[in-house]
Amino acid sequence: MAPDDAARRNGDGPAKTFCEFFAGIGLVREGLSSSGWRCVCANDIDPKKREMYQLRFGAEEHFHPGNIWDTKEVVARIPGRPFLATASFPCVDLSLAGHWRGFDGDHSSTFFGFAQVLEALGERRPALVMLENVAGFITSRAGQDFEAAVRALAMLGYWIDAFVLDASYFTPQSRPRVFVIGVHESITNAPAVRKSSSEWTADGWTQRVKAGPSRLRPARLVRLMESIALPTGWAAFHLPQPKTQRGPLADLIDRDDSQEWWDADAVRKHRDMMSPRHRRLVDQMLASGKLFVGTIFRRKRPDGTRAEIRFDGLAGCLRTPRGGSARQIVIAIDGGRLRMRWMSAREYARLQGADDFPLTDNNIQNLFGFGDAVCVPVIRWIDRHVLTPVFEAANAGRDRRSVLH
Repeated sequence: MAPDDAARRNGDGPAKTFCEFFAGIGLVREGLSSSGWRCVCANDIDPKKREMYQLRFGAEEHFHPGNIWDTKEVVARIPGRPFLATASFPCVDLSLAGHWRGFDGDHSSTFFGFAQVLEALGERRPALVMLENVAGFITSRAGQDFEAAVRALAMLGYWIDAFVLDASYFTPQSRPRVFVIGVHESITNAPAVRKSSSEWTADGWTQRVKAGPSRLRPARLVRLMESIALPTGWAAFHLPQPKTQRGPLADLIDRDDSQEWWDADAVRKHRDMMSPRHRRLVDQMLASGKLFVGTIFRRKRPDGTRAEIRFDGLAGCLRTPRGGSARQIVIAIDGGRLRMRWMSAREYARLQGADDFPLTDNNIQNLFGFGDAVCVPVIRWIDRHVLTPVFEAANAGRDRRSVLH
């Protein structure tokens, strides 16, 4: 008997279970487990990410190493009716790296494999869905890909909310991500303001999305949502302004002599690749003797390759190590010394809020795993303000529809 079926027979509400699709190394699970969510099925096609997942969580039978398009096989592995399904589908086609192909690309279009699984689940369809992707998800093909995704969920009976959350509130990493929440119409008492497609006058939904923190629901996202009429409608959860909780970047970067610091020639080469302004700032900090820890990306510019430093106390967005421009360089100015090296996998883990996550012996495998993952405290924040409140509302067993302001 599935756990949620047993709960219902005992007169209880739904069990706090979830499935994670495009699971990667499992950082969504890492974020959800602290509040009692239990993963009953995970799916990913990458065996190296599965290896890292199992290093952390053990070799559990519920991990399905297969293609999301194998609908029957995927559905057969999902026990009962999980309350939540998460999907961090591939982002490559929604960015410059994928030439902005959007859902015409082979990678990001796997979202529809996930939607197909939801459809095939029928009455076992999760009550709650969460999508995660890059900020380009909003702008890809002038919003057409975002519309296609939310419309596909709405056709399956989900009311939709969307927002942008940056990891920089929680760790010193610039990592804005788009999150789409789908609440199934069977959950009539979800703690959200709802707006059907026929109600486009001033209302609670409009007030909430426009009066809330603008970084969470930027104007271009709100305009896009207002322009899309869904078969169900839009929802808006109360999203408070996140409190900045991050510590200094220097606290997450190892500065001891045992690190693989570059030799003088490599440091000189990258200093010469800096713009005159960046070289001047570096020289000033060297002369001052003050500590500075930052990161560098190598970027192609019209005048050649540049080594560009972030001086704002944040690491750049972690990415998978495809090509020299994708890997971040640590720069440390300490005691009048200028040092540089590649950022380590352990530092990647710290910037993703997974400090003690086990690593493999393959450094590139580790970098791919964390570069493709979500930031753990971001997931915990969403869980606290959206996912668990929906679960608790559903578990309260109220049948009437309520709207909380």
